[in-house]
Amino acid sequence: MEVKLWNDKREREMYDNFAELYAIIKATEKLEKAYVRDIISPSEYETECQKLIAHFKTLASTLKDTVPSIERFADTYKMDCPAAINRLVISGVPATVEHRAAASTMADPKIVAECTTNFITAMDVLKLNMVAVDQVHPVLSELSASLNKFAVLPPDFEGKTKMREWLSRLSKMSAADELTEQQARQLLFDLDSSFNSFMAALPNSGT
Repeated sequence: MEVKLWNDKREREMYDNFAELYAIIKATEKLEKAYVRDIISPSEYETECQKLIAHFKTLASTLKDTVPSIERFADTYKMDCPAAINRLVISGVPATVEHRAAASTMADPKIVAECTTNFITAMDVLKLNMVAVDQVHPVLSELSASLNKFAVLPPDFEGKTKMREWLSRLSKMSAADELTEQQARQLLFDLDSSFNSFMAALPNSGT
């Protein structure tokens, strides 16, 4: 007896998308392991990882109603892909970007200026009451990426961890969703606190 997974075109498209999501997560897991084992070069890894992240974000947005939780999707299909979930859902950037530690960037004034600008932009967005996910997520993503370029900051730096938490939270919402007044206020507080910590962490030019 033939068993059909779908009853109409809409259901068939949904299962096709499920299959694509499954493939992206599996591919990301293999890519992460290849990078850790030094099987692939950092530049090749970064290029491929950025492609997978971009495809994932597009597909996750399409499936936001049927797959509200990527972690639950992975558990349901027994995927066991912790590295992929971390890269796609929590981090949102390649490991090469997240852990960039070139000596030349230790106190690069361009990166300091970039981080400062991104902090101010993110805070200004909230002060202008631009609280939709598709308005907030891009500026936080830019801020997170710039902080990860700055090798002076430790991996557990307050700004890095808080931005990862907010990006993870926003990635589970739809683009048109808006932060509540309480959420916007908390995010603004976290940004201000992280900015103060960032300024305190800058190397003293006089020493």
